[in-house]
Amino acid sequence: MNRCRRRLARTAVFITMFAALLLANFGTRKATANDALFQGAESGWTLVWSDEFNGPDGSRPDPAKWKFDVGGNGWGNEELEYYTGRPENSFVRGGYLVIQAQKETFTGSDHVTRDYTSARMTTQGLFAQTYGRFEARIKIPRGQGLWPAFWLLGSSFRQTGWPDCGEIDIMENIGREPFSIHGSMHGPGYSGDLGLTSEYELPGGEQFFDDFHVFAIEWEPKVVHFFVDQELYATFTPSRLPARMHWVFDHPFFIILNVAVGGDWPGPPDSTTVFPQVMLVDYVHVYKRSGSSR
Repeated sequence: MNRCRRRLARTAVFITMFAALLLANFGTRKATANDALFQGAESGWTLVWSDEFNGPDGSRPDPAKWKFDVGGNGWGNEELEYYTGRPENSFVRGGYLVIQAQKETFTGSDHVTRDYTSARMTTQGLFAQTYGRFEARIKIPRGQGLWPAFWLLGSSFRQTGWPDCGEIDIMENIGREPFSIHGSMHGPGYSGDLGLTSEYELPGGEQFFDDFHVFAIEWEPKVVHFFVDQELYATFTPSRLPARMHWVFDHPFFIILNVAVGGDWPGPPDSTTVFPQVMLVDYVHVYKRSGSSR
């Protein structure tokens, strides 16, 4: 997503306060096995990792699958939120993961103070994979200054840094563009505004925040395909790179889900932006090619 990153009583009150808001946002029912979604076995894919977020209401994301990035340093994008690991910003309800962005003054343990909070969840150190189909069924938040994302970052990030580690943005949306999402790839010499990118716009004036959609990539050696609701809308290969640039998408990548507030791309919230805002995640699935050892 780079574009140049207390208590039980309080938690109970928090969940009660926003129950009506969340019910309004849930909208479409949770997907079931009988829904017309991706049929992995029929397409030569085998499910290898998943989270259905079926824990009890108010529970936390599974710590065996997810960690939290914490801080308010702007994350390389001039973001305005402080990412926390608090239950106020991420929890399970109704069979969905809820990532909630709030307008509140918050000071972290690093003494950084921000006027917004949110969550950024990652599988770094818990799960990563080279190649495969990565997909999530998501209902995004709405409003100027919101920046929800479902993306992958190269596991070599700590050793090589960004953008040499590589980044694949499966879905990004900026609030002022409710009709469209972006799929992008970033690497050394083709990052930020120079990255490989494509835009998908819903037909008939539909807006992404009105319903759930399935965002996916199918990543294989030397090619990445991007999908919305099973519709292929972009394909990137090394031939799309600028001259003498290196394709870095041949090693393990981990998953990130987050909702940023503000930043150099979406701009800040304005008087029309209503908080709190939530991103609902029905599931995250990762497949590999049947018979593949990678």
